[in-house]
Amino acid sequence: MPDTESIPRPGIRKGWLALYRNRLITVMLIAWALFQLSLPQFLIIDTIKVRCIHLAFALPLGFLAFPFLKKKYSWRIFIADFILAAIGAAILIYTMIHWVELEGLAVLSTFDCLAGTVLVILLLEASRRVLGPALSILAIIFSVYVFFAEYAPGVFAMNNVSLNKYLSKIVFSSEGIFGIPIDVSANTVFLFVLFGGMMNKIGAGTFFNDLAISLLGRLKGGPAKAAVVSSGFTGLVSGSSIANVVTTGTFTIPLMKKVGYPPETAAATEVAASTNGQLMPPIMGAAAFIIAEYVGIPYIDVVKAALIPAVVSYIALFYIAHLEADKLKMKGLPPEEVPKFFKVLKHGFYFLIPLAVLVFELLYLRHSPKLAAYRGIIALAVVFFIRELIVAKRQKRSMFKTLGKSVAATANGVRQGAGNMIPVAVATATAGIIVGVVTLGVGDTIASAVEVLSCGNFFLLLVITAIASLILGMGLPTTATYIVMATITVGIITQFGAGAGIAVVPVIAAHLFCFYFGILADDTPPVGLAAYTAAAIAKSNPIKTGIKGFMYDLRTAVIPFMFILNPAMLLVGVKSVWMGLAVFAGATFGALAFTNAVQGRCVVRNRWYEIPFFLFASWLLFAPNSFGDLTGIPGNYYCIIMLGGLLVYAAVFYYQKFRSLDSKIVTA
Repeated sequence: MPDTESIPRPGIRKGWLALYRNRLITVMLIAWALFQLSLPQFLIIDTIKVRCIHLAFALPLGFLAFPFLKKKYSWRIFIADFILAAIGAAILIYTMIHWVELEGLAVLSTFDCLAGTVLVILLLEASRRVLGPALSILAIIFSVYVFFAEYAPGVFAMNNVSLNKYLSKIVFSSEGIFGIPIDVSANTVFLFVLFGGMMNKIGAGTFFNDLAISLLGRLKGGPAKAAVVSSGFTGLVSGSSIANVVTTGTFTIPLMKKVGYPPETAAATEVAASTNGQLMPPIMGAAAFIIAEYVGIPYIDVVKAALIPAVVSYIALFYIAHLEADKLKMKGLPPEEVPKFFKVLKHGFYFLIPLAVLVFELLYLRHSPKLAAYRGIIALAVVFFIRELIVAKRQKRSMFKTLGKSVAATANGVRQGAGNMIPVAVATATAGIIVGVVTLGVGDTIASAVEVLSCGNFFLLLVITAIASLILGMGLPTTATYIVMATITVGIITQFGAGAGIAVVPVIAAHLFCFYFGILADDTPPVGLAAYTAAAIAKSNPIKTGIKGFMYDLRTAVIPFMFILNPAMLLVGVKSVWMGLAVFAGATFGALAFTNAVQGRCVVRNRWYEIPFFLFASWLLFAPNSFGDLTGIPGNYYCIIMLGGLLVYAAVFYYQKFRSLDSKIVTA
C-alpha cells in the first residue's frame, strides 16, 4: 500500500494561500470519508457511481495536495491545479451521469472521445505527482503499444487498436479505469485504511510496540525480537511498510543500537519486519480484497490462505533476530528499561477492543469486509471518546472542552486516514489503464513472449515473474505492482503449471506469488523506500541496509515458490485441523532450516557441507508432496516425508551442538 503519513504541504509555510489550500484539502478529505462511511449502512447506490465518486474525490485531491512545483508554490500554480482538479471532477461526474449510454457504445462522439482522452491524461499526471513517474510511464508504454502494435517485432506484433476502441475499453467500461481494482478501493480498502490511520493516530502503534518490548525486551536481542512482533501487530491494521517503519522503527531502532546492534543490522531488521507487515491479514496492503474479487472467492478464504505463509515468515524473521543476537553476543535491555507488561496492557487494552470487533464481525458474524470495517471504526471512535472523558474526569478538566478536543482529534484521524487513501485510489485507477490494455489482446501477446523467454520451463517462468515483480515494485506501490503482475502472469502461471507436471496450481497461489514479490521490492536496492526510511532513523547506509534487509527477506522469497509446489500451505485441499497443523509445523521448520542455510549459522557458523543438508531438510518440510512426486512415493506418505525432513534438520542441529561443545572444551 502506498505510504503517506500526512498530506504534504511543500513549500508553503505561511500566508493565506497555505491556509485556504489546506482548509480546502481538509474539507474534501472529511467529505470523502463521510461519503465512504455512509456506504455500508445508509447509502445504496450503483457500484459504478460509487467508483466514479470515489475517483472524483481522489483525482482532484491528487492535484491539490501534490502540486506540480513543490519548491516554488504560488497562487498561479494553485489556480492551475484547481482548474485541473475541477476538470477531472467534472468529467467523472459526466461519466457517472451518462454511464448507461456510454458503456459499450460502438462509436463514441467527438465530445466523449475528448473527455475520455483528457481523463486519461489527468489520471496519468495525478499518478506522476502522487506516486512518482514509474506507474504513469508503464501505462503510457502499454497504451502507445496498442496503437502501433502491428509494427512490433516477432511475437510482440498484433493488430492496432483505434482511439475509439481504446477509450471504450479503458474509460467507458468496467474493465479499465473503473474496473475491479478501483471498485475494491472504493468499497472496501478505504474503510480499512481509515481504520488503520485512526488507530495509529490515537497511539495504537506505540501501544503495540511497548507491549512487544514488555514481553521480549529482556531476552537476548530483545529489541530486535520486539521489532518483529510489534511490526507484525502493526501490520494487522496498517498494510504499509513505510508506515510500519515510521511507527515502530522510531522506537525499536534506537533500542537495538543501544544494546549493541550495528546501525545497518538494526535498520535492516526493522525493514524486514515492516515489509512483511503487508503479508499479515486482514488488510495485506489492500491485496486481500482485490484477490478475493479477481479469484471470485470470499474474502475470508483469502485470509485463511494467506495466514500460514505470513505467520511462518514472521517466525523465521524472529529466528533471524535470534541468530544475529547470538552471533553478535547481544544482551537484552536492563530490567529497569523494560516496561511492565500488565502496566502497558492496563493503559492500552482498549486498543484491542476495535480489533476484536473487526475480527468478530469478519470471522464469526461473516459480515462483508466493508461493514466489518465500518463497525470497527464506530467501535474505535466510541472507545476513544470514552477514554478521553475518563481521563478528563480524573484530571478534573472541562467535559465540554474535552469533548471538543476529542472531536477535533477524531476529525484529524479521519483526515489522516482519508489522506492515506489518495495514493491507493490513484494507483488502482491508473493500474486499471494497464489492465484494460491487457484485455485488448496484449495479454495473449505477453503470454507468447513469456513462453519464448522461459523456454517452456515452468520454474524459469516463476523466476522471471519474481524478478519482474521486484523490478516493477521498485517504482510502483505494492498494490499497483500486484495488479499489473497478476493481470499479466496469473493465467500464464496456472496454464504452464499444468503442463509442467504440477497437478494443479490454484489461482489463489498464483495471485499470492505475484503479491509476495511486489512486497519484497520495498527493501530491494537500489530503490527500496522502506530501507531508505529505516536508514534515516538508524543513520546507516541505505544501500547496505537494503542489501542486508533483502538477505533477511530471502526466507520470505522462498515461501511463494514452496506454496506453488505445495498448495496445502494455503490450506488448499486441507480437510482437517490436524492436517492443517502438520502443514503449519512442516512449513515452520522448513523456513527455519532455509534460514539456517542462507544466514550461514545455526548453533554455530555453518561449514560448507552442512548447507546442502539444511536445504534438503527445508525442501522435505516445505513441500513433501513435490519430493514424493519426484521419487514416486505415494501421497499418503506426506507426513512420513516431513518427519524425514525433521530428522535431517535435527541431525545437523545436534551435530553443530556437539561442535559447539567441543569448541568450548578446547577453549577452556
